[in-house]
Formats: sequence, C-alpha cells, structure tokens
Amino acid sequence: MHSPFSISGNIVDVVSEKIFKGKIEIANGQIISIKEERSDTDLYIIPGLIDSHIHIESSMLVPSEFARMAVVHGTVATVSDPHEIANVLGIDGVNFMIDNGRKVPFKFYFGAPSCVPATPFESSGAILGVEDTEKLLKREEIRYLSEMMNFPGVIFNNTEVKAKLNAARKFNKPVDGHAPGLSGGDIQKYIQAGITTDHECFTIEEALEKIKYGMKIQIREGSAAKNFDSLIPLLRLHPDKIMLCSDDKHPDDLAEGHINLLVKRAIKLGYEPLTVLRACTFNPIKHYHLEVGLLQVGDPADFAIVNDLHDFSIRSTYINGAMVAEKGKRLIKPVTIATPNKFLVDRINKKDIEVKAHGNKIKVIRAMEGHLITEQMIAEIKPENGFIQNDLEKDILKIVVLNRYTKSIPSIGFITGFGLKSGAIASTVSHDSHNIIAVGTNDDEIVKAINLLIESKGGISLVNKNKFLHLPLPVAGIMSNEDGYKVAGDYQMLNHEVKSLGSILQAPYMTLSFMALLVIPELKMSDKGLFDGKKFEFTSLYVD
Repeated sequence: MHSPFSISGNIVDVVSEKIFKGKIEIANGQIISIKEERSDTDLYIIPGLIDSHIHIESSMLVPSEFARMAVVHGTVATVSDPHEIANVLGIDGVNFMIDNGRKVPFKFYFGAPSCVPATPFESSGAILGVEDTEKLLKREEIRYLSEMMNFPGVIFNNTEVKAKLNAARKFNKPVDGHAPGLSGGDIQKYIQAGITTDHECFTIEEALEKIKYGMKIQIREGSAAKNFDSLIPLLRLHPDKIMLCSDDKHPDDLAEGHINLLVKRAIKLGYEPLTVLRACTFNPIKHYHLEVGLLQVGDPADFAIVNDLHDFSIRSTYINGAMVAEKGKRLIKPVTIATPNKFLVDRINKKDIEVKAHGNKIKVIRAMEGHLITEQMIAEIKPENGFIQNDLEKDILKIVVLNRYTKSIPSIGFITGFGLKSGAIASTVSHDSHNIIAVGTNDDEIVKAINLLIESKGGISLVNKNKFLHLPLPVAGIMSNEDGYKVAGDYQMLNHEVKSLGSILQAPYMTLSFMALLVIPELKMSDKGLFDGKKFEFTSLYVD
C-alpha cells in the first residue's frame, strides 16, 4: 500500500453537483476525508473518466496495453464487451481479457457476450450458447449481459435469446442493447424484454423515442461511428439518461485522446461541466454498479487532475490512490502478453476470387464515412471474358470475405466508397466473426494482401505493386502483443499509405472491418455471401 497523502484544489463533486476548494486525504487507496478549505492551487480534481461501452479489442491492443494508454487521458475504467475475442476463442478469449486486465492497475468491467456468433449467417471461431452465457453471468467479475444484437430474436421471442435475457435477470445484471433504427412497437417490445441501453442511435429522434420508453442512451464517438454532434443535445434534455462511450477506438486515435476529448468538446459547446462529467462518471457507475470512486469519503481514490474545466488538459491520473499517469507519461509498467489464436485456412489464388457474370446489373455496397450503416446501390456492369471486373472510374471495387476457421471458398461482392486507385488492403479485424476481409483494385493484389495475413495468422495488410506492408496481430488475429504507441504508429502509417492509394476515408481499415457486420443494415458481406441487413437474409449479387 502507498503512504497516506493529501491533495488540494477545486474539488468537482458530481454527486452533490457543486465545485468547491478543498483538501482530500487518501490512505490505503481510499478517500478518508474531504475538507472545504482555501487552496493556493487553481487545479481541478475530477472523478476518473469511464468509457461506458467499448470493445477493447478494436484498439488492436490487449487490455493491459489499452490501460497504459488510456490513463494518460484521465480514464480509470471501462465497461468492456469482449464480444470480439469471444467470436474467435469463446470463453477462453473472455478469460484471456479478464486475466490480462488484472495485471495492471485499471478497472475493467467485462460483460458476457450475448451473440456469439452475432448471426447464424456467418462463420465464427466459437459459439456461446445459453449454458455458456449463464456460466459467465454467474461470475462476480462479469457485470452485465453484453449488447443484444439479435433484435429480431428479441422481438419474435427466440427461445435462446429469451433464455439469455432470463439468465441476466436471474443474476440481477443489466443488459446492453444494440438496436439501430428500431422504432414503434418493435423498440417497445425490445425494451420490455429488459434491455436498458443503446449506443446505436444515429438521430436524436431515434434516441428520444428510446428514452421515452425507458432506455439510457450512450453517445458514441469512435474511430468509425461518430454520433456525438447529432446526439449531444440529449445532455440538456435528459442528463440522467446519458452516458459517453467510444464503442470502437483504433490505436492511433487512442494515442490522441479518449473520453476526455468528448468532455472537452461538450464543455466548449456550452454544456455545464458538472452535467458533462456526470455522463462519464456518475451515470455509468450507478447503472452498472461499478466500484469506481466519485470523490466521496469512503470511495476508492480514482480521480484525475486537470488544469481547468475548459482546456481540460489532464495533468495526472490516480487509481486506488496510486498515480498511474503524469504529464502525458504512463506510469503503468508493461506485462508479458500471451498470444492465443485460431487460424485454419490455406493460401488462395486468383481463380478463387473470379466472379462469373450472370447479368448486367449488380448490387453494390456503399460504404459511408463515419457510419457503420451502408446503403445498397445498383450498378450496370460490362463483363470482360465472362467475368465481372472492378470499375475504377465508378469506384466499384471487389470485396472478399474468407472464412479463417476452416478451409472454404471466398465470398465475393462489390463495394463503393473506398476510392482506391491502385493496390489492395486486407484485415482479420472484421466484425463480428473476424474472418479475413479485403478490398482492392485488382485480383492479383487482393490475393497477395489476403495471403500475407494467412501466412502471419492475423493482422492488417496493404499491397501495391512491389510494396508489401503488414501489421501483425497475433493475439486472436485481432490484437497486438507490442507496445501500444508502437502499434499506433504502425497503424497510422498503414492508414496513410491507404490514403496515398486514393482512399477518401478517414479510417479505411476501421470502415473495412464493419463491412462484414451483418447486424447493421443495409447491405453487408458475410463469408457465406451478400447479406441484406433489412430483410435479415442473404441476397443475390445480381438484380433480377
């Protein structure tokens, strides 16, 4: 235990909703007294920040490395859905996240993944049934049932879905939602099933309807999906119903900032600092029953010191009374990282991704900047030698998804929105089953980009003429075992290279990773075929 100490400044009390000058006494990791008194310092002491919904795996870092970067930004805890690694390794993957997270002084609160696989229309590395889910929910360290993506299963009373929801109710644990665009009677039925949050709102009207029927809304600002600007007015309308989250945060973005950036933006827009801070401290703590301090006597000493509440520069971060970051420097030491994985696929060749023409009109996925949703576009094609080819002038490129858990043939479609003029990119970060996904301007380089990942058993890659770039992700094919800032730098370099090939996307690899996410409409790509997310069924590439 650390020696007792005290700290003085402007104390930001989000419980009583007041700010006062005072001194906090800390011993054995807890706050033992708080006294109002004059102080010579103008610094502010705030409760440590909490990300109320995140997939740690999307940072491409294991929990211990994520923590080492996040504490620099005043983050002390996350509500983390280990859904991504569960799709690869099942319960063993969840255990890996918990065990690795325990090795550092950071507060990870993991959920029991509710949808592994996310749908029956894709191939994953594992399946978590009702019995597995109940085993996880029994455990004290599992705090909630993770986002229920199978909203059709909820609405139509699917037996397995009902059993998982009942298990959460049995152990008195909250249930996270995932219901993009759901409204009317459907959203009422979804909420009545016991689902309490949603982070998938794209419009304020959608969020207001969900709040009306009893939900809490997590305002999401991640690397790909950015809903802050649309939803932040909710903070004035329903402050007690709002939390802040990132959902998915890539390593280069995490190096720049975390929830602190959302706090700063909201305050700059004129929102009351206490209200903003409650959304990323008090509200998630009360909703998920977290053992995170709120600057109250008897609380764990979890807090950050900022220069003021407008510039909001993080000076230092404390967890359980221990300083874990100071002046941009992380004080948590690195730990040894294991590399569990599952990868059973052979190299492919160009013939494997040829597409025979059976018509002159095809359905094309339209990827959109800053959104997980896509649109369906109809395009006229001119086959060459009986095969469909890319059309660079129209930005229609081939997209390939290959099952990485067993030998199979690739699934092929077409996509617009990436803007590549040459080369190809591929990734094994491919929500939610994390199969291999690739987009490119020609078959030869698509195959080479995919084979780079097959040889290394996971990562992200880029091929352009004689240039072969690769960021290995040996932990389940979705996370690195390297230092977080090194991963951030390598990832940033790869993103820059993609843009040099003509891509118009801010986060091309993040956008690519969501093109296989079937539970987000409208048109997506599974390893089993082209998928209509509105009808929730496979669809033909060709227009009748």
